[in-house]
This record gives sequence, C-alpha cells and structure tokens, in this order.
Amino acid sequence: MQHEWRPLIGLTPNLDLVRGDSGGAATHVRINRDYLEAVVRAGGVPVLLAPEVATLPAVLGRLDGVILTGGDDVDFTLRGGINHPKADVMHPDRQRFDFALLAALDERPDLPVLGICLGMQEMGLHRGCGFIQHVPDVVADGGRHAGDRTHEVAGAIGRGPIDSAHHQALADAGPFEIVALSDDGLIEGIRDPDRPFHLGVQWHPERTADPHLGDGIFNMLVAACRSPARVTPA
Repeated sequence: MQHEWRPLIGLTPNLDLVRGDSGGAATHVRINRDYLEAVVRAGGVPVLLAPEVATLPAVLGRLDGVILTGGDDVDFTLRGGINHPKADVMHPDRQRFDFALLAALDERPDLPVLGICLGMQEMGLHRGCGFIQHVPDVVADGGRHAGDRTHEVAGAIGRGPIDSAHHQALADAGPFEIVALSDDGLIEGIRDPDRPFHLGVQWHPERTADPHLGDGIFNMLVAACRSPARVTPA
C-alpha cells in the first residue's frame, strides 16, 4: 500500500527557565501540542527545532517547511531599543535563534514559511516593519485582542472568527502584502508576494475553530510544501 508523502515541518519552540525544589534552574524546551496536532491533521510531520543557531545550515536542508510559533514578547533591548512596561519578553536564546532562522530563510526563499502570532511579528520586524509594543495604547478596547478572545478578521485570506492572544502588533506591513485586518484596523495577516509561500497570521490557527482560518492555514502550508508551483493564500 502506497502512502502519501508527508512533508517535514520544523517548528520553533519556547525556552523556559524552570527552577527546581533544590534551588537549581534548568532551561526547558517546550512547544504547545496544539501546533503539532494541527500539522499532523494537515498531512505534515512536525519536527521540533533545537534552538541552536549553529544547527541551521544542516537542518534547513532537511526541512520542507517552517513554522515560527507564538510566544512571549520580543526583547527590544537586544535590538538597541526600550521595552514597554507591559512587555513579557522571551528567553534571549529563543530570540537569537528565531531571527537567525529568518536570516537563513532569506537564503531559501523557496522554502514555505508560516509565522503565527509572535512568529508573524518577528517576520515583520526582520523586514523593517513598524511595531506597536502595547495595542491598548493606540487602539480603543485593544485589550480584546488578548486572552484567547474571539474577534473577526477579513481580507484576501478570508473572513471569519479567530482566536486572538496578543498585546503587540505590526504598525505597518513594510514590504509585505496585507491579507487580513481586524475590524479595528490592526494588521492580522501578511504575505510576501515575492516568495511562493511566506505567510504570517496574527491569530492562533491551531486554536481557531473556523475551518478556513484554523486548520485551513496549516493545509495551505502543507500544500505549498508538496507543490513546486506557487501557492498563494486564498
């Protein structure tokens, strides 16, 4: 019996500093299982990436696609800036790895990439997009975007309710095309028109019930991995 080929999809993990009962501490590599299950449902094989920059040249040659997952906030002090008082910054090693991964992906524009929540924000910052460090500072009732609340998005990628869990956002799309907006004007989806599949979504499709804006996002990624032809979000 012949089985359908399943592409290998690399996913970026979180790094958590965990203190033990004895007072010692260890850094744990962690990923929410929802991401893994969504990739499997779409027909892919999830691969947890070791957050070690030195491994990137070897690992990217073995992958068929990449997902930059959600997580804590970007630490702007590592980029020569200042953090918002509400920022809850990610582990510095994750930040270094994620941006090194994006730089390496610039040399592999053919490799399909999906950025989710933080992942989309990193995609935008990597390409020079403006940034909002705390949405409630600039958007009335901006707090409704946090806490896994549901709101509508609409654009070229589709229309429907999504799971939203962020307090930061892109202020502009820079070189990207905007493919989704929230009803209050926040950028919710971007794509690079010069790459076969380079898509970012501000929501969490792995937790979104809408079939097109939830599992459908992972289906598009896997389809792009399987096809040498250009695949565009639709």
